[in-house]
Amino acid sequence: MEQDPDSSDKALASDRQRRFRVVPVRYLLPNMITLLALCSGVTAIRFAFEARYELAVASVMVAVILDAVDGRLARLLKGTSRFGAELDSLADFVNFGVAPAILLYVWSLNSLHTLGWVIALVLAICCALRLARFNVALDDPNKPAWASRFFTGAPAPAGAGLALLPFYLGFLGIINDGHGWAIIVGIYVVCVALLMVSRVPTFSGKHLGPVRGDMVLPVLGLAVLAVVMLFSYPWEFLSIVSIAYLALIPVSVRAQRRLAAADARRAAGLPAP
Repeated sequence: MEQDPDSSDKALASDRQRRFRVVPVRYLLPNMITLLALCSGVTAIRFAFEARYELAVASVMVAVILDAVDGRLARLLKGTSRFGAELDSLADFVNFGVAPAILLYVWSLNSLHTLGWVIALVLAICCALRLARFNVALDDPNKPAWASRFFTGAPAPAGAGLALLPFYLGFLGIINDGHGWAIIVGIYVVCVALLMVSRVPTFSGKHLGPVRGDMVLPVLGLAVLAVVMLFSYPWEFLSIVSIAYLALIPVSVRAQRRLAAADARRAAGLPAP
């Protein structure tokens, strides 16, 4: 039985359209920013091997900023996709797990030999576990509404920023030699790694509410001041932000427990205190 040549041509044309379908720009832009962040994170590793540590840390910070931009841009353009989510997780593992671990090993932890490498591995592995748990938690339909205000453990970008605190202090002259402080740096890095995979609630800035009209100018002023401080006094600013983040953890724990207790009282039909 001979096949109709017209139907064959139509099938080939349909197959060609499926293979070469047009992808909207709103899907491409967030993924391009994610790839730029990945390039920045991998470049940080190169700078570490060249002992250009300030550029290495700055490259990780650029990756942190780009990571904050790509997700918000995807939501703004309605360009979220499963592919973009997977790409973002893989890039985050390299940028905030592998790159900081190698930077810290080359700058300080290698003086501890095998133990230093184990500590670097712990940081990278905890980052991977943190990202995997975050991806799984996204599919949980039973989370209460207030749960979006908190992360479970430190998010990967914050964990990378905290892990690099010894670098900031080193650039300020407080830590003169990373190898001389290797034991203290190693203990601190392990604590940051455990914080990432812990159940400790930390504040999330992803779901901040709209700013009141009378607070717009003060918020804009603080944002501009933060940008100026970051470019003018980067290591002082990053040190203060890291220490403030650690200081806010008890506050976030208390806030999360208060909301959980109120939710439990409502579920039990008890009046609010």
